[in-house]
Amino acid sequence: MVVSNSRNSRNGRGTAGVRRDAGSLRLGNPRPRLRFVGIGLTLVMLVFGGRLVQVQAMGAASYAEEAARNRIVTVPLAAERGDITDRHGNALATTVDAYDITADPSMFTEEATGVPDAPAQAAALLAPILDRDEAELADLLDDPDEKYALLARQRTPQVWTQIRDLRGNLAEQSTKGTGDQVLNGVFAEENPRRVYPNGDLAAAVLGFVNSEGRGGGGLEAQLDTELAGEAGSITYAQSGGRRVPTAGGSEDPAVPGTDMELTLDRDVQWAAQQAIAAQVEESDATSGYVVVQDTVTGDVLALASAPGYDPNDIGSAGAGQLRNPALEDAYEPGSTSKVITMAAVLEEGAATPSTNVVVPNRLPRADRNFGDNIEHPTWYLTLAGVLAKSSNIGTILAAEQLGENQPEANEILYRYLTAFGFGQPTGLGFPGETPGIVADPENWDASQQYTIPFGQGLSVNAVQAASVYSTIANGGERITPRLVRGTTGPDGEYEAAPEPERSRVVSEETADQLTQMLETVVASEEGTGQAARIPGYRVAGKTGTSNRVDPETGRYNGYTSSFAGFAPADDPRVTVYCAVQNPTRGAYTGSEVCGPVFNEVMRFTLSALRVPPTGEEFDGLPVTFGSGARTAD
Repeated sequence: MVVSNSRNSRNGRGTAGVRRDAGSLRLGNPRPRLRFVGIGLTLVMLVFGGRLVQVQAMGAASYAEEAARNRIVTVPLAAERGDITDRHGNALATTVDAYDITADPSMFTEEATGVPDAPAQAAALLAPILDRDEAELADLLDDPDEKYALLARQRTPQVWTQIRDLRGNLAEQSTKGTGDQVLNGVFAEENPRRVYPNGDLAAAVLGFVNSEGRGGGGLEAQLDTELAGEAGSITYAQSGGRRVPTAGGSEDPAVPGTDMELTLDRDVQWAAQQAIAAQVEESDATSGYVVVQDTVTGDVLALASAPGYDPNDIGSAGAGQLRNPALEDAYEPGSTSKVITMAAVLEEGAATPSTNVVVPNRLPRADRNFGDNIEHPTWYLTLAGVLAKSSNIGTILAAEQLGENQPEANEILYRYLTAFGFGQPTGLGFPGETPGIVADPENWDASQQYTIPFGQGLSVNAVQAASVYSTIANGGERITPRLVRGTTGPDGEYEAAPEPERSRVVSEETADQLTQMLETVVASEEGTGQAARIPGYRVAGKTGTSNRVDPETGRYNGYTSSFAGFAPADDPRVTVYCAVQNPTRGAYTGSEVCGPVFNEVMRFTLSALRVPPTGEEFDGLPVTFGSGARTAD
């Protein structure tokens, strides 16, 4: 009982306490809580409102700049330029991967990088990699109002990899607090670079690509539209200079350019270029050129000139070198064009190869006395002998037989000159090509009507001069020269070039007679072309030594030495033409200066084309019908 009372006493106290708590339990007043929540929401709204005011009013410019870094951008996609190859597919001009190194100068500010001199630091890092002046790079980067700066063009993939790795290292250092990231604003844009694997080989034909990626000369300029293709573009979102992969985008792919297969043969081009460069140097000449043409197809196998240049490094070339003198130089052809006069005389029936021509030492015509290259007694030559000995007087006398009077003879000769291609475009359509100058016959002055028959008083380019001999070799039918053999489009389909135009200039009979006369020039002991002899092959050719018009003064000064011909004469395959301008050391005649070049290039080409040797020899036609003979040219 006592115990019970004691427990009850304790429990009573405890129970009474519980009852008191239970008796006071009731719902609290909600108003304080609502006030608290309302105050909290009000504070939050005030914070957001203040922030909104700050963004829209006080800091609009800075936030707009920040937003610009997370924006939609459109980047051009350069089309891969078409390759240029020789007739066997050997690359003459091709394209390799390269990058333009660019920057966003607005990302080099102190606000963006946290570095007060970010442009200077970045320039110091980039200058040795890009091989550019450090101060110039710093100026490009220190322009916060600009979004784009071109730091370097067409650098190799290795250069961009080096920059990218450096940027990654700086990012790690920045994270660790041991360095500053100052290269976030440096980027790369694909911009493939044009290269010429063979250096200066055929540079005058190929031309070059300028800093804007467009053809700046030669075939690169002439065929630029086809070679360049069509540029594309890609649009995407970027943030902080990096693409946001989840933001989508669109791409308009670039269309690659068309590949061009030329008629040139790389090996023949090399042989021609080596030969003419050596002769120009040996003769201390102003320039020289060699044209090699397939007589059957009209294809130009080589178009070499000296001095040349390397299109991989056009900065080291002089302004006068970035051209093709074989097509752009107009000069008086001299005695190599006598073959046109002979063609006219034979075709018109005015004479035959065996017609007798009495050639005095001097021939008075118009206001002067014409002579040959050497003093000589009266020569008693056949028409073949006139060409073999390269007699100016004999050629004048033959040309006078073309008409009943001089104006008529002039008109007929002019018709043949233009039919052979003089004064006309070659058909190559080459940039800067000259058509030469052949005045209308009614405008020939007193001396021109006698000098034009032997190659002075008119002008041509080297391809025109070569084409004359290809026409004779082709049986009197002229084939328009061509340099492009075919194309391969972006779809990979090869398309052969259209067949070149053909035109009949003289009959096959006349062409055969001319061929024998030209063979006599080489084969006869009295001919001027003995330097062109090639054992085992019959060679037809002609020398030329003309007075040269100095382009700076417009007056005659020095000589143009030349040699033109084809082989095998009994089954023609190849024409070779050589001209050297203003040789000043050693000999200057066409036989001595260009004869050896012709011989070297013709030998190489016949071997390269695997043309078999001639089966029979030809001693030449009779040169004289009397006594006396010395070489005139």
